[in-house]
Amino acid sequence: MADSPLVSVVTPVHNGEAFLSECIESVLAQSYDNWEYTIVNNCSTDGSLAVAERYAKKDSRIRVLSTDRLLDVMGSQNTAFRQVSPKAGYCKMVHADDWLFRDCLRQMVDLAEAHPTVGIVGAYRLDGVRVDLDGLPYPSTVVPGRELSRAMLLGGPRVFGSASALLYRAEYVRRRPAFFDESDFHADVAACYEILREADFGFVHEVLTFTRTHPGEQSGYAGRLKTYFAGRFRHFVKFGSGCMEAREYETRLQQALAHYYRFLAKSLVSPGSREVLAYHRSALDQAGYPFSWKKLLAVVLPYWGYAMKHPAETLRLLLRLPGTVEASPRVPSVPQAAPPTTPARPDA
Repeated sequence: MADSPLVSVVTPVHNGEAFLSECIESVLAQSYDNWEYTIVNNCSTDGSLAVAERYAKKDSRIRVLSTDRLLDVMGSQNTAFRQVSPKAGYCKMVHADDWLFRDCLRQMVDLAEAHPTVGIVGAYRLDGVRVDLDGLPYPSTVVPGRELSRAMLLGGPRVFGSASALLYRAEYVRRRPAFFDESDFHADVAACYEILREADFGFVHEVLTFTRTHPGEQSGYAGRLKTYFAGRFRHFVKFGSGCMEAREYETRLQQALAHYYRFLAKSLVSPGSREVLAYHRSALDQAGYPFSWKKLLAVVLPYWGYAMKHPAETLRLLLRLPGTVEASPRVPSVPQAAPPTTPARPDA
C-alpha cells in the first residue's frame, strides 16, 4: 500500500487500562496498512502507560507520549490532534474505550480519495448495543457541507458527534493549533460545522466504529444541566448564517430562541432548577443573547392564573411544554474505573 495516503491515528488516554488493549488491537487489525499511531497518556495513574508502551515496543508504527500535567477532555484531545504527521493525508481519532471495525480505515479513506471535496467521512456506529448516526438515507455517499449543516442545525439527521466515529482530511486538522474550541463543551460538533463551511461530508453505509456506552462524569454533567441545549443554540448562532439565507436565518433564530425559553420554563419545575438556570443564563450571554426574565415570564405567565387554582395540572402542563429535548447525545468522557459490562466484540 505504498501509494496509499498515510493515516495518523491518535488516542488520548486517561486511566483507560481496562479497554486500551482492545482499542490498540483494533488499529493493528485494520485491513488498511499505511497508518501511524500516537497514544497520548494524560497523566494516567493506572497501567495505561505500561499497556501503550508494551505495544509500541512490538510495532514501530506506534509511539507513546505523556503530558506533563492533567488536561481536561478537550485539552487532551487537542494534544493528540497536534501529533498528526505533516505527511498524513487523513486523521482518525479513536478514544481509548472505543475501537474500530477491521475495514474502517480502508472504507473511509477509499471514499475520501474518490471525492476530493470531502473533508469529513462518517459511517454508522455501534453505540453500546444499538446502531446510530443513521440519519442519511441510502445511498447518500456525499452531501454538500452547507446542505448538511443547515439540516442538522434545524434538527435534522444526526450523523456526527464523537470524534471516534469520523475520519478527517488532515489539512483541516493541521490548520488550527487547537482543533477543538476548548471553551465549547460540545466542540467536537462545532469542529465539524467549521470544516463543512468549505468542504463536503462523506458517508459510508457500514458499521465501522464502536463506542462504549457507560456513565461518566462528563456525560452525567451534560445530562443534568442539559448542556446540549446550550450547545445547539450556540452552534446555530455561530454557523446558521453561513448555510441559510438571511431571512430564513433570522426567522429560525427567533424560533430557536423561543424554543430555548420554553425549555427554561420547564426547567423551573425540574430538579436542580437553580443550577440549570444559572448554566443556561451564562450560555445565553456567551452566545450574545443575554438572558431575559421578560422572555421567560412571557412563557410562564399565561399559566399563572390557572396555576393558582390548579397547581397539579399546571405542573403536568409545564412538563408537556413544546420544545423539550428528551434524549442527551453522548459527549466524550474519560474512561471510568468500573463501567458496566458490554457485549463481546464482534469478530473484526
